[in-house]
Amino acid sequence: MARPHRLPAESSKRGTAVSSSSIKIVWIYPDLLSTYGDQGNTIVLERRAALRGIPTETVHVRSDERVPADGDIFLLGGGEDRPQILAAQRLSRDGGLLEAAGRGAVVFAVCAGYQLLGHEFGGEEGQPVAGLGLLDIRSGRGDTRAVGEIVGDVSAELNVPRITGFENHQGVTRLGPSVQPLARVVAGVGNGDGNGFEGAYRGHVLGTYMHGPALVRNPGLADLLLRWAVGQELQPIDDSWAGRLREERLKAVLPS
Repeated sequence: MARPHRLPAESSKRGTAVSSSSIKIVWIYPDLLSTYGDQGNTIVLERRAALRGIPTETVHVRSDERVPADGDIFLLGGGEDRPQILAAQRLSRDGGLLEAAGRGAVVFAVCAGYQLLGHEFGGEEGQPVAGLGLLDIRSGRGDTRAVGEIVGDVSAELNVPRITGFENHQGVTRLGPSVQPLARVVAGVGNGDGNGFEGAYRGHVLGTYMHGPALVRNPGLADLLLRWAVGQELQPIDDSWAGRLREERLKAVLPS
């Protein structure tokens, strides 16, 4: 299980065992997986935690460094084919992310990062490349590239409002029986497997094709990750600015 943390005021009275340690956010391989500003996801988590008085520690782990297994939230971004293959190989050998996910740490991955969490993904020539097996998904290369805005209605059990992002991929991701789709596509392509879904999750491991960055555009999704990490509900904060950006992007895609 992820380590619990102390929240301010009465939020810490919900009966969950807590400690005073900070949330450790691990940004994995920024030298390989960091396209389209996905590092912004780390900044949003830091900011939204700070507004609630929750301390954070952020560690940037390059591909020649070990992944610390004691993190609470692990983030992976998008990348090109070769860096994606290198990242999958090094993460498999390293074992830190696998160990952390096994004890219930939060993992949030975008695009290439999402694909490499699965059993396999398409390599430079479309050949299957082994992934980490943290999600029951298999990805390959489709005939056309999905480029543009994406909107989706999130699985009800996650209690997250409609999400918005930017996708740029040629991947086709098929979900196995042990995962759930993150959202049903309202506009855009998403997983591209013909079932009309975007992303996938199981437990505290969640993947998506959404850039944007995804957590900047979707504060509810950022708070979901923080809730998972602290093991409790979060105090409300002023979301007016984040809400404006989200509504602006939604109206740009769905003006009616």
